[in-house]
Amino acid sequence: MDRIRYAVFTDNSIWLLGKNQYTSNVESGSTRTEIKHWVELFFGVRVIAMNSHRLRGKARRMGRIMGQTMHYRRMIITLQGYSIPPLRKKRT
Repeated sequence: MDRIRYAVFTDNSIWLLGKNQYTSNVESGSTRTEIKHWVELFFGVRVIAMNSHRLRGKARRMGRIMGQTMHYRRMIITLQGYSIPPLRKKRT
């Protein structure tokens, strides 16, 4: 559970829920096999496909100093005929 940060709820990800695909942000250092193993173990479902892409952090300014938020990875997990409860949303 430490590797998966939160579920993503955008227009596209809600549309993908109808196709049994779940979207979530995970830590950038996690691998596909780790996430697949964790999802299958924790939720008791079968993962048939995983897509991932890496998203760069956004530039942020604090006074004169320019900084950047952390990079993260987004995973789209396709399940075989199962459904899982949505993960917690990101706190704002």
